[in-house]
Amino acid sequence: MRKPFSFDTQLEAARALVEQLRLEAKVCVEFINEFARQAAAVDDERFLVENGRFQAFVANGASLTNLLAELVFVLDTLTVKISADLDGFRGLTAGERFIGRFSRQRMWRRHSARVRAAPVVERLRDLLVKSEATAGVIAIYRTIAIDFHKLGEHGLIGIVEQRRRLVDKIDIARLRIRELNAKALTTQGRIGLYGSRAEWELMEQERRSLKAEADRVADEEHGMREESQRRERFINLFQVFVDALNSQVGQCNALRRKMLIDTEERLLIYQAQVDTDIPGSKVQISAELFPAIAGPIELFERNMLAPQELEQRKRAADAVFASKFEAFRQEPEEGFSVPIIDTTEISRRLRFRFLRPGFWPKKQ
Repeated sequence: MRKPFSFDTQLEAARALVEQLRLEAKVCVEFINEFARQAAAVDDERFLVENGRFQAFVANGASLTNLLAELVFVLDTLTVKISADLDGFRGLTAGERFIGRFSRQRMWRRHSARVRAAPVVERLRDLLVKSEATAGVIAIYRTIAIDFHKLGEHGLIGIVEQRRRLVDKIDIARLRIRELNAKALTTQGRIGLYGSRAEWELMEQERRSLKAEADRVADEEHGMREESQRRERFINLFQVFVDALNSQVGQCNALRRKMLIDTEERLLIYQAQVDTDIPGSKVQISAELFPAIAGPIELFERNMLAPQELEQRKRAADAVFASKFEAFRQEPEEGFSVPIIDTTEISRRLRFRFLRPGFWPKKQ
């Protein structure tokens, strides 16, 4: 039975895994560089050891990106829940309706004060804190993956070039073998047909010499071919490492983009929930306090968040996220969608149009 999800526990596990992967990637890149310097000194027994190490890195990297994806998914789910809970505070109470009979201005003032005092505001701030922490971990590992991908790819390119030169030598050796065997065969055909017995003996010596040289080159070619095949096994291993890092960079990019767009969404909810025109209402949310998600917050501070533009970008980010992490794919029910914030019961000062894709209300 799976233990209850703990965001903080999972976040700490992700941080620990990032540091573990940093060390594992460093060891893998060091071995790639060692192999590039002295490939002949690395035997098959060492290959078995390093293969286990490289495969462990790939598996741990996949575990980390899936863990980060789960954190991003949970934050998105919490955003939906907070938005739904906010709707419970949107409607007018009996007391507010009574006041509205005498003064609509006082009614909406009372309503706004009650909504701003709702506990979901603190939940929104907590959500932003969690978003900052998660985005920070994503950014750290993205940098690690990019750096070690460059180092690993550089070393791999050198090793592939070394093997290419070895293959060229093998091709040259094969041509030399054919040439020597052809000469030996021609010499053998002349024995007994031309010249004296003494000349035949000289031709036989030449044939044997040509055959011996062909055998020597063939032995070298065989050794180079075995070395080429041995290097190919290591190259395949290194390629898996580089490809895994490249894939992880792509996954981190998808996570980062979704996180930033989801942060804009949360800030829009906060903006609709709190009167941001009141001095000090934005003090607890600033780019300095949340550097990992500073981009959306800077837009928030400048009142430049646009819900109409966000919907399409969120659809695209969610689609990329789902393609990278199949386990968290959500198929929207056809014919369903609800607004992220129900704006039908609030004053015009707080009203804005933004529909969250995937949840249209059922048609009657």
